Amino acid sequence: MESPFTRDAPPRIRPRLPWPRAAERAPGGRVGGGRLGELGPNWYAPVMGTSIVPTAAAALPVSAPRGPLLAVWSLAALMLVAVVAARAAHWARYPARARAHLLDPAVAPFYGCASMAPLAVGAGALALDVPGALPIAVVLGAVGTAVGLVAAGAVPYLMVVRHRVPPGSATPVWLLPVVAPMVAAALAPELAQRLPEGQARGTLLLAALAMFGLSLLATLLILPLVFARLVHHGPLPGPLTPSLFLVLGPLGQSTTALAGVAGAADGSPGAPSPSAAQSAAVLYGAPVLGFALLWLGFAGALVLRAARSGMGFAMTWWSFTFPVGTCVTGSAALWRHTGAAVFGWLSCALFALLLAAWATVLPRTAYRLFSGALPPAPRPAPVAPPPVRGRTTSDGAR
Repeated sequence: MESPFTRDAPPRIRPRLPWPRAAERAPGGRVGGGRLGELGPNWYAPVMGTSIVPTAAAALPVSAPRGPLLAVWSLAALMLVAVVAARAAHWARYPARARAHLLDPAVAPFYGCASMAPLAVGAGALALDVPGALPIAVVLGAVGTAVGLVAAGAVPYLMVVRHRVPPGSATPVWLLPVVAPMVAAALAPELAQRLPEGQARGTLLLAALAMFGLSLLATLLILPLVFARLVHHGPLPGPLTPSLFLVLGPLGQSTTALAGVAGAADGSPGAPSPSAAQSAAVLYGAPVLGFALLWLGFAGALVLRAARSGMGFAMTWWSFTFPVGTCVTGSAALWRHTGAAVFGWLSCALFALLLAAWATVLPRTAYRLFSGALPPAPRPAPVAPPPVRGRTTSDGAR
């Protein structure tokens, strides 16, 4: 029953996002200003998806040709430089649109990719031991970690106080900002192994564990919302369906991170004991990879369903790359710690899936980039009705 005190109460209206009006859009759905005008933070995803290929290949139980891996890593590094430069120009020339990205719950989570892209390139440098690998990894790791920690706190804060998020609208994209610290946690043990024994190494490993916990618990808050949305509202829209593969990211990356801590633990002051870390890596990683395989089948079935319904290419197809790559590194790490052949075979099978996905998505993206037929810029998320606040009465007083 509607209360007379709320019927005429003025709504609390938040200003709408400063998104370009329809008249400002160029033919073909492009936003006025050309390709630079529609460049969002989601364009860091190709950097992540490309850099994970050589990193995952280097972790396999079989040797891979070094030359092609160096070529792919170099491509990822060039892509990172290009995207950073383009995003800087985007902020300089279209500041209102860039701020609108932060205020749009459909786009803001992609700022997690701005953290994971440099972290992924830095991890690839260490995995391949490229010239200058250590300083490259230190610089990119420091930048990526700082951006990731800010994104992990700022994006959820904006979702609470500024974004309008209707009930049942959770998507796996929400995971991106909170998974970024997990990528940093996976890189930290690789850097720690290059430090001398002592407080510095132990502190870095403890920092990795702290970021591991930060990201894992935040992921556990979001995953139930995503699955509840699927159960109560049905499958995601076609172009968004590939984002279901993003759930594999925290699963594979957390396994990789904990196994990395176990590999770097050496009894340094403050660091976990090697035996405890080894046991934790296996006892955590094996069950989590089991769930990752379950989710891979579940998400794959929904993607096939969407494909039969005419799902077209979108930037969300990059979700098929980096998350699968983290499961490759996670299963390969468990193979190294346990010697179980099943993990070695699993890593090879997942790498074949990763390679097929990357070889499919990269040329499609490049063709649309250079032909001008870019996928449309992310559109603003649906706006929920503004809440009405006023005095209410109890049932007995009505």
